Amino acid sequence: MPTTPRSPRFLKGAIVAIDTATRNRNTVVFQYNPESLSRALQPQTVGGQGESSREVRFTGAPVETINLEVMIDATDQLEAGEARARQMGIQPQLTALEMLLYPTSAQVTQNQKLLAQGCIEIGPYIAPLTLFIWGRNRVLPVCLTSLSSREELFDSNLNPLRATVGLGLRALSYSDLDPSHRGYHLFLAYQQAKEAMARQGMAGDPEKSIGVNVNRF
Repeated sequence: MPTTPRSPRFLKGAIVAIDTATRNRNTVVFQYNPESLSRALQPQTVGGQGESSREVRFTGAPVETINLEVMIDATDQLEAGEARARQMGIQPQLTALEMLLYPTSAQVTQNQKLLAQGCIEIGPYIAPLTLFIWGRNRVLPVCLTSLSSREELFDSNLNPLRATVGLGLRALSYSDLDPSHRGYHLFLAYQQAKEAMARQGMAGDPEKSIGVNVNRF
């Protein structure tokens, strides 16, 4: 009889870029999950300052930023004799992340053709819908705000074999996107999942823990 493995199955973090016009997907799966990531939430509010009678009001979702470092290493691929790793090292993986910051060359070429045809108004390049995936409960649309890489080892052709990539991400909420945009509803689902999880973390009888009757407030 087949045995059930006792070791847990680890999910991989990833960044997925979806072309909203063609629905083409480019997925960058993290080779190794980062050991840590930092998150910051900045509330978006008005009121509560200078006017004592004015209530604090939310103007939208908080601005959430995420920073993490991703390790990329060609050691395993080289030991397995992978041809791509021997020829290019980890350049393909690095480039896949970097291309999240570029408009496509097709967009650039098309805009240049329109400009040559005398079209005065040329719109900005449309970025793909980019998703940061960190487990089943954390799938949210983001924009990549920064990327830095530290390459550490090189082969004889100067292809990098190991690198640490720092990624800065900013979540795109329903405060940033139009309701017709798919990311609008993805962020709303992300918040709803957080609300459900938060209910599980609330104390059943807070008075026993804090010694205060909250019902009188």
